[in-house]
Amino acid sequence: MYVSMKEMLQHASVNRYAVPAPNCPDFNMVKAALAAAQANKSAVIIDVSPRQAHLNATPEAFAPMVRALAEPLNVPVALNLDHGAEFEDICRCIKAGFSSVMCDASSLPFEENIRRVQQVVAFAHAHGVSVEAELGHVGQAADGDGRSDDMYTKVDMAVEFVERTGCDALAVAIGTAHGNYPADYVPHLDFTRLAEIKAALGERYPLVLHGGSGAGDENFKKAVAGGINKVNLWTDYSAAYVSAVRAFLVDRERPDYLFVSTNAEEKASAWLARYMHLFGSADRYQFSEEHVEETD
Repeated sequence: MYVSMKEMLQHASVNRYAVPAPNCPDFNMVKAALAAAQANKSAVIIDVSPRQAHLNATPEAFAPMVRALAEPLNVPVALNLDHGAEFEDICRCIKAGFSSVMCDASSLPFEENIRRVQQVVAFAHAHGVSVEAELGHVGQAADGDGRSDDMYTKVDMAVEFVERTGCDALAVAIGTAHGNYPADYVPHLDFTRLAEIKAALGERYPLVLHGGSGAGDENFKKAVAGGINKVNLWTDYSAAYVSAVRAFLVDRERPDYLFVSTNAEEKASAWLARYMHLFGSADRYQFSEEHVEETD
């Protein structure tokens, strides 16, 4: 099923689990993610950034492809523009058929962040599309960002931000960062701050964790228990796919691409399935011939 991210994440929020959101910039990675979702009775969110979309396909080609793959399934699938910054790009994805968009103006001053998100929310909601925004700033691991609490999301500002923008989900900065962390480094997350934000916004309001790759299983468990309902995964999901390709090619001088991609899809799908169980999204949907029933 191809659905709005808003209702999917509200169910996750009320029932205290998180939906994995792997970045899938091409057909094979989308297939791998959807196979994991179907096999494990889990919702899934397909994230794609503007850069990824422009490198591999136009939004007008990508959205119908994901929808065509998702509609026959018995689990909910959402397609979300990840880290949309330019209003033109965001509107283009909405018109192309994305079911959700992220407006990321988190590096800008508070009032400008609000103004830009308000603009996107007005356009997106008029088209039945949900909106994710970010408050605080999730930086880059390579730059040492994500570890300074002056960039963390503040509780009172989060309440004001959601009230004024009407965004449907909020990405919060509590200590993670995008990209690869230094070897053996595990980020220290501010779970007290997370709990306070969740309590202030209410149990039905979904929170998002960016920079999920490398955060560690224990951090994930605590984050989901504390109110995170969507976890973005790109660096590690990409690494799992690439690792599978490399392993397959080691002793094959003339490989058939079809088998290279199929093998990689299977390995990436198995990698993602583990996180569906870790986040608690697995076995949330009961299959029937006519519809999917949510389990609480």
